[in-house]
Amino acid sequence: MPRPRSEKARQAVLASMLRALAADGYAAVTIEGLAAEAGVSKQTIYRWWPSKAAILGESLLEGELPAFELPVTDDLRADLRAVLSAQSPDTVAIARALIEVTATDAELGLKLNARLAAPIREWTAVRLAQAVDAGDVRPEVDAAVVADQLIAIGSYSALVGGPMDAGKVDGIVDVILRGIGA
Repeated sequence: MPRPRSEKARQAVLASMLRALAADGYAAVTIEGLAAEAGVSKQTIYRWWPSKAAILGESLLEGELPAFELPVTDDLRADLRAVLSAQSPDTVAIARALIEVTATDAELGLKLNARLAAPIREWTAVRLAQAVDAGDVRPEVDAAVVADQLIAIGSYSALVGGPMDAGKVDGIVDVILRGIGA
């Protein structure tokens, strides 16, 4: 049975994860590196977390989220394209790790989803309200449903291995706009 965590050491490991993520990307993060930077043993980390992905999940749940700019222009098609094209190899690696931790810890997964999906949900509500006002989107379109679809598309893209190419992004945007267009 694991001993109770030292809060100071726990916070050091979580902060080390966020620093390593920002500096080198998720793929370069190692348990050994986290342990060394946090001043704890590798065994201690494994006693507290089952995997690197679990540390990532907890650090993103409690720490400051990386800044992500969501576009709001007069061109809904361009804004959707930008959102769906925003994945990089590192964000794909992070998304895959979060899917892994969510699959093994449903409670943490629900909390992470609420926190990480909130900016996309808020952006979608604002952006679609603007598009309704401009006459580009039907007023009855449910922004929460559209946001869930954008999140699902990003998650699926991560699961199958990477950012989508421009042709696929354009095809998805066409389908979305046909479904919500005025």
